[in-house]
Amino acid sequence: MNVEGKPTRSIALADDGWAAVIIDQTRLPHEYVLRRLENLDEAAEAIRDMWVRGAPLIGATAAYGLALAMRADTSDRNLDRAAEVLLATRPTAVNLRWAVEDMTARLRPLAGPARAAAAYARATEICEEDVATNRSIGDHGLDLIRKAWDARGGEKPVNILTHCNAGWLATVDWGTALAPIYRAHEDGVPVHVWVDETRPRNQGASLTAWELGQHGVPHTLVVDNVGGHLMQHGLVDLCITGTDRTTARGDVCNKIGTYLKALAAHDNGVPFYVGLPGPTIDWTIEDGVAEVPIEQRDGREVSEITGRTAAGAIETVRVAPADSPVANYAFDVTPARLVTGLITERGVCPASKEGLLSLYPERHNRPVG
Repeated sequence: MNVEGKPTRSIALADDGWAAVIIDQTRLPHEYVLRRLENLDEAAEAIRDMWVRGAPLIGATAAYGLALAMRADTSDRNLDRAAEVLLATRPTAVNLRWAVEDMTARLRPLAGPARAAAAYARATEICEEDVATNRSIGDHGLDLIRKAWDARGGEKPVNILTHCNAGWLATVDWGTALAPIYRAHEDGVPVHVWVDETRPRNQGASLTAWELGQHGVPHTLVVDNVGGHLMQHGLVDLCITGTDRTTARGDVCNKIGTYLKALAAHDNGVPFYVGLPGPTIDWTIEDGVAEVPIEQRDGREVSEITGRTAAGAIETVRVAPADSPVANYAFDVTPARLVTGLITERGVCPASKEGLLSLYPERHNRPVG
C-alpha cells in the first residue's frame, strides 16, 4: 500500500539486515514516524504499548522479536524467556501465540548461529506469507463487492461500513477487512467506505481514515453510533470487519463495538462479513463469549483523548471527571449467527464449524490445539 505515493509495509528489516523497522501507529495520523526495534524488550514494548497492533502484525512483530532475541543469545534459556515475554504482551490476539509457537518449534532443534539465522529467515517468511494471505483475502472479498455493485446496476459506488482498523496497518500489507476494498478500488469498482471512529483509541479515525486517504480510496469518517442510522436509511450495502480471534465454530472476537454493528446489520438485512487469515482461527475453543479472554486496558484510553490543536501542538486532554471510575473493555464477541460469512485466504464460507472445516479440511479429526 502507499504512503505519500511510495509502496510501504508496516514492518520490514532495516537496511542493516538485522533491526526491524515499524511505523509508530500511536503517532498517526498527525506524524508519520518510523521506529527501529533492536532487541526483544523493544519488540515487546511495541506490541504491549500498541506502536503496532492488529492480530497479523502483532504476530509478525513477535516473530522478529524472537529473531532479535536469538541475535543476542541463542541459548535455550533465552529462547524460553523470549517466548514468555512476548506471550505476556497482549492476551487476545491469537496470531501472537501462533507466531511464537511456530518460531520456537522450528528453532528448538537448532543451536548457535544456525538458530539465529533460522529465526530471521522464518520471521521474514511469516511476513511474506501474511502479504500473500491478505492479497488472497482481497481477491475473494472482491467478488462480494463486485456482486453488490452489480446489484446497484453498476452505477453508484458500493457503500461499505468498517470498524476499527483492519487495513494494511494491522497486517504486513493489504490488510484483512480492507483488502477487498483495496482490490475493488484498484480493479475499477467504485467504493465508498464509512469509517467508524472506533473509540476509545480511535483506530478508525486515526488509522483507517489515514491509510484510505493515502491510497486514494473515497471514505467518510463517522462516530461509532451512526452505523445503525446509516443502515436504516439504506446507506450501507455491506459491512466488513476484521477479527483478532475467531473460534472453531465461527464466533468472532474483534474491537469493542463490533457486536453492536452486527446486531444493527442483522436487524436491517445488511450482509455482515469478517475478513481473516487462517492463523487467526483458534481451533482450541468454540464458545467465544465464554472462552475468549477479553483484554481490559488502561482507563486513561477512555477518560483522555489525544489530538492536534489549532496551533499545531499534539496534546492529551481529559474528557471525563477526575474521580469517575472507568472500565475499558478492548474487545467483544460477535456470535456466529450474526455473521453472514467469513472471508479467508481460501475462500468465503459460512460462520460455522462446518463452514470453516470446508476450507480447512486438515483440521478434521485432529485434536484441538
